[in-house]
Amino acid sequence: MKKTIVVFSLLILAILLLFQFSKYTFISNNLQIEIVIGIIAIAFFFIGIYINKKSLHKTDTPSVEINMKKIEELGITKREYEVLKKISEGLSNKEIATILFLSESTIKTHVSNILVKLDAKRRTQAIQIAKSLQII
Repeated sequence: MKKTIVVFSLLILAILLLFQFSKYTFISNNLQIEIVIGIIAIAFFFIGIYINKKSLHKTDTPSVEINMKKIEELGITKREYEVLKKISEGLSNKEIATILFLSESTIKTHVSNILVKLDAKRRTQAIQIAKSLQII
């Protein structure tokens, strides 16, 4: 985050200096206005390319290996694991039921079983425990 703030601060400073330079050259009648506008346009073009590369083309974080042995040790069934993954995506019981073509009460049962098996009191706590155990 600090790096991003520094980069954007430097970009703003560079743009400010460019505008000050263009104001100076325009007042002193050393350059024509078209040249100054062209220089500013080129600078903004390269700044846009730089921001595009930094913001849109982020490298993916390496995926964590899922510990299948731990899933078996905990006794989590395949369907419960599917429900756990959907919970980690932030879906509600009703949304999970719709996606998995199950009733909402079945999803509630699976969620209860997951909470017991992971020794969690809430869904968010279950997700934290699952991530620490590397099962999601």
